[in-house]
Amino acid sequence: MSITKRMVILGGGESGVGAAILAKDRGYDVFLSDCGTIAPRYIETLQREGIAYEQGHHTAQLILNADEVVKSPGIPLTAPMVAQLAAQGTPIISEIEFAGRYTDAKMVCITGSNGKTTTTTLIHHILVRAGIDASVAGNIGKSLALQVAREPHKVYVIELSSFQLDNMYDFRANIAVLLNITPDHLDRYDYKMQNYVNAKFRILQNMTPCDAFIYWQDDPVVSAQLARLRVDAQIYPLAEHREENTAAYIDAEDNIIINTPGTSMTMPRADLALHGLHNVYNSLAAGLSACLLNVGSDAIRSALADFRGVEHRLEPVATIDGVEWINDSKATNVDSCWYALESMTRPTVLILGGKDKGNDYSEILPLVKAKVKAIVAMGKDNAKIVDFFTAVGISVTDTHSIGDAIDACRALAGEGDTVLLSPCCASFDLFSSYEDRGRQFKALVNALK
Repeated sequence: MSITKRMVILGGGESGVGAAILAKDRGYDVFLSDCGTIAPRYIETLQREGIAYEQGHHTAQLILNADEVVKSPGIPLTAPMVAQLAAQGTPIISEIEFAGRYTDAKMVCITGSNGKTTTTTLIHHILVRAGIDASVAGNIGKSLALQVAREPHKVYVIELSSFQLDNMYDFRANIAVLLNITPDHLDRYDYKMQNYVNAKFRILQNMTPCDAFIYWQDDPVVSAQLARLRVDAQIYPLAEHREENTAAYIDAEDNIIINTPGTSMTMPRADLALHGLHNVYNSLAAGLSACLLNVGSDAIRSALADFRGVEHRLEPVATIDGVEWINDSKATNVDSCWYALESMTRPTVLILGGKDKGNDYSEILPLVKAKVKAIVAMGKDNAKIVDFFTAVGISVTDTHSIGDAIDACRALAGEGDTVLLSPCCASFDLFSSYEDRGRQFKALVNALK
């Protein structure tokens, strides 16, 4: 007689509820617990599915008896209940790990400090345009577990954060894309960069010689880590310029070149829908992934040319009185802001601020000096931003709400200028998420018309 295993889900968001549904469908005794508030749409789903749950607290006796736990990525390993489970030896896995047990679909997995969402969405766009049954998962779209349970696809394009990778053990990527590694989320990794690097490189776990690893060859952190590792997958480096073994690059005539055993292609860089050097890397990574999935070069070129971009990532909002307003709310770290500034072609009023994650603003200082006419700080506590930039002679206006920030930008920006929201910081001091920040920004800017 088989014994029903007890699966406890910690976290009642998209990944947690998706994991609960998959566990239910696979015959587990399922219980979901969230010490915060579960969104009404997820409560409705849990009730409709008949899945037991609690919110606002964790009941130890209903959790510590689990045979296995799926932990939502936002919950740190140091959380008291997680620490108790780990101390007693209860296996703790991610939703992606759990979902991977129950599908034979191809897994295209993307990680990196910056560019994940754009590259993930772009790969999916290419595959769908080519007629492939593909879906996005991970940090965007519906949870992988829910899709495996109820909406199966042949290919999943999965954006993976370091938090998701932390609790993945047997999961295998068929194509792994590592875009870059710069300091981020160090508060979750004991403020040790190597711990964060190790988390990112977990994407290579379990890969075989039949699989493919795509990475940015010019990234010094990635290159240093690769020098210490053995990679079983076939490797496909991309770079700005051709180097030995580079699979994708920009040639002397400003074309992007992609070479794989099955497909080779050339495309003028000017024809790419996405602009800025960082987006060339994203496009090269997406094109390489599509080539390795046997998509034809004509289909790849067409999709790279008509991609509409990602909300909150260098998203044009409006041009008002000759001033261009751009929403880059997804720039939650300094490196992401660097890429945004690199793509600016007009004098820029830059909005910075939010919850600082140990930022070193000296990394963007040369670009700020070259391209930024003024900074507007927007956050509860802007002292670090104000002190750093005023000390080097850059004008900073201190504001504590998005309305005041936009008013300040309107006063500072003139015809021919750009206002760029690229905050370098997390959003949680004034907003519920970077999406909330970006949508409030867009709504207030559009109200200026």
